[in-house]
Amino acid sequence: MELYDSADLRLPSSPPDFDEASTSSSVLFSGEDSMSSGETLTASSGSSGEIPEAEVRPVVEVGFAPASVSGDGETPAARARCVGRQERVSWGYTSVIGRRSEMEDAVAVVPGFMSRTCYHVGGCTAPGSRSSGVAAPVHFFGVYDGHGGSEVAQFCAGKMHEVIAEEWDQQRIDGFEWQKKWKEAFSSGFKRADEEVTAEAVASEMVGSTAVVAVVSNCQIILSNCGDSRAILCRRTQTIPLTVDHKPDRADELSRIEGEGGKVINWKGARVFGVLAMSRAIGDRYMSPYIIPVPEITFMTRSDEDECLILASDGLWDVMSNDEVGEVARRLLRRRRRLMEPSDISPAQVVADKLTQLAMRRNSSDNISIIVVDLKSRRHQAKE
Repeated sequence: MELYDSADLRLPSSPPDFDEASTSSSVLFSGEDSMSSGETLTASSGSSGEIPEAEVRPVVEVGFAPASVSGDGETPAARARCVGRQERVSWGYTSVIGRRSEMEDAVAVVPGFMSRTCYHVGGCTAPGSRSSGVAAPVHFFGVYDGHGGSEVAQFCAGKMHEVIAEEWDQQRIDGFEWQKKWKEAFSSGFKRADEEVTAEAVASEMVGSTAVVAVVSNCQIILSNCGDSRAILCRRTQTIPLTVDHKPDRADELSRIEGEGGKVINWKGARVFGVLAMSRAIGDRYMSPYIIPVPEITFMTRSDEDECLILASDGLWDVMSNDEVGEVARRLLRRRRRLMEPSDISPAQVVADKLTQLAMRRNSSDNISIIVVDLKSRRHQAKE
């Protein structure tokens, strides 16, 4: 994330090369792992993986919550099984320093950060089915774009998923109100992370980070966003935005900031007091109460038509639109699936690599971090 005193930019002589990292059941990446020298642009990290459900230890659930509703408030259509039941999680990510002098992004990929029945998670598309009552892994993906330093982004990458899981377990809300339970868990979790940054002296009060995280269950994609990182869903031919950037000149954000006595100044774009180009973040205590750690939470019911979920820092979104990113992702995923050839690189990783290269070619001046989650089931891939 660029501050008003932007660092000198180093231009690469060629597109970046991506070194493959080993696959594990949990991947946490932070800026400390990045390396850069001279005119060479190095990839901070790139990794992909498939994690079978068997690798995640199930927990014993006591009782079942009643049938729930979908993200739009309507009762889901009856199905024989949950959308993602018994499907592997396939993902890929890149996180590169780009043309910046320092790496401030961080990424977290935590398959099976929780294990719950679809009834307990909420929003089941097949209430009453056998699959809805079986404990299954719930997956966590997060992109954190730091500013003023990498410390807060690193802290969030290593801790946020644990905090959210703990806060969710502590909520005692009726199953009919599953969305409220997730909203409370994310809101209290982001607030707690913000407080721990200060309590544990993680960084100075002038360091902060955006946070966009996704929780993916068998039937739901739940997004929590704080800042100007972004998430989209590719569904068949559609590109669906799952978050709305928290920019200082967004009407409601501008009203809130000015209501607190703050000012938004146009300095290379709208900035809070001419400094920060986003209106919400973890950390940044020197900007309180104008910069707040309050996330916006959205819900999307999964469909068999879903192609992929993409989370990224603004190093991508500054130079590519939602529709452009979605079109590239759909084209590459379908091409790779049609080949049906064994490969060490997952289709999702191919998409993450390509989007990073395109962002660099379009002169992105920021760190670039991208997570791509392949949501297409094996049975539907075979039909393409």
